[in-house]
Amino acid sequence: MQQRLSLATYDRLPGAARPLVDPRALSVGIVHLGLGAFHRAHQAVYTEVAAHATGDRRWGICGVSQRSPAAADALSAQDGLYSVLVAGGTPGTGDLGGAGGPGDGNQVRVVASLRRALFARSSGPELLALMADPAVQVVTLTVTEKGYRHNLATGELPAADPELAADAAGRPPQTVVGQLARGMEARRRAGSGPLTVVPCDNLTGNGPLLKSLVGQFISWPSGRFDAGLADWVAANVRFPATMVDRIVPATTPERRDEVARLIGLWDEAPVVTEPFSQWVIEDIFAAGRPAWEQAGAQIVADVRPFETLKLRALNGTHSTLAHLGALAGCETIADALDMPGFEALARSLLDDEVRPTLALPPGTDFARYRETVLARFANRALPYRCLQVAMDGSQKLPQRLLGTVRDRLAAGALPRVAVLAIAAWLRAIWAGQDDLGRDLEVSDPLRAALSQATAQATEPAAVVSQALQLRQVFGADLAEDERFRQALAEALADLASHGAAATVAALAANGAH
Repeated sequence: MQQRLSLATYDRLPGAARPLVDPRALSVGIVHLGLGAFHRAHQAVYTEVAAHATGDRRWGICGVSQRSPAAADALSAQDGLYSVLVAGGTPGTGDLGGAGGPGDGNQVRVVASLRRALFARSSGPELLALMADPAVQVVTLTVTEKGYRHNLATGELPAADPELAADAAGRPPQTVVGQLARGMEARRRAGSGPLTVVPCDNLTGNGPLLKSLVGQFISWPSGRFDAGLADWVAANVRFPATMVDRIVPATTPERRDEVARLIGLWDEAPVVTEPFSQWVIEDIFAAGRPAWEQAGAQIVADVRPFETLKLRALNGTHSTLAHLGALAGCETIADALDMPGFEALARSLLDDEVRPTLALPPGTDFARYRETVLARFANRALPYRCLQVAMDGSQKLPQRLLGTVRDRLAAGALPRVAVLAIAAWLRAIWAGQDDLGRDLEVSDPLRAALSQATAQATEPAAVVSQALQLRQVFGADLAEDERFRQALAEALADLASHGAAATVAALAANGAH
């Protein structure tokens, strides 16, 4: 049996697979909420590369898992060490390099920037003490869209949410907004100075949004917070907006075995990713930070053009292929792209529906961006499961597709591809099966509510009428737009009658517009 990766076995690592910095030299200066694979393949990599480039060893990370202790337990047993396997293609921005397998184009390197790992629900006092530590000057987040617990249509924090209410009443915080607010309260009491909170989730205006949510939470009449906390936060905490981009699928047992072969040790927490990586951060920091730009991050005055491009072009296309591909019985996004008409449909979405809504970042060649996106999705060295991308559609689609829908409708155009993708999300929940008759379990926080609302519906138009009552997804504007309602009902009827594969092939053959 192989020995496990840890500081005790550190010297057994092949030279090319060793971390860029000695983990024993790093002190904790960052708290990260959401200890998932994406963070470990993205922000943690940038942080280590920056430490290597500058020699600044103050920015080790304490990662905090939110929903399960599994990641924190696995990483703690390895002294925070884990491997990043970059699969296929030519290394891109933020790539680690590292040890490679024979002729497979894959590279692996152990990352050392994660110095501690906690589980939030069992480490409340420790987490708040860390956020009050003057050595910690940055908090980053990857908690997925639903981790913010807000109404997507209004940006409001629901006072009726029992978990938020319990955090506001003073229990050890279990929600992310509660952890931030209580951490800031502890920091103010300790006199530890300013703090920068850097959200890295796919939400429009994620920095301003999180600032608003924390402000709402602290100001709740039912909340028990120190007097003056809101003013202290306004003066001392900054919430830069960001755009993040790297595909990080779930790690398979085969990939774990591959990592073990390459590094000669067993790693219980490896992550697999693509060569491409991008991180754009608004330049409004309250205190010190790692020199992330030395690792390839872009520090800019305005993130919005980058953010809209990525959310609508990359994420919107990803979700479209995932929802339609899952209905068609495809296992992966690459499988979906191989289906007749799917690539043509993706190109139509990008060129005819998304592109007219964008103010591109300076110097962006949209045609080149489009081809890069499609090539990344087709990378079979990185099999991204359709159901993984399709999960939490009620949280993702407002960010990824509904903005495009609104803008095209306002311009007098009907975005049929985007509407079809939304119909595919509804179809999967309504039917509960793919087009091959197999059970289709799409994970979604609104699945139960939508299933209950549509349980008695026998016609697509009735399903759409019920779904549009979910104002936290569609808002009042789309719910009351007859063009959208009719187009969505027609698309759902096509999927129900003909299936996703035939519907996509026909739409692509006839032109989506």
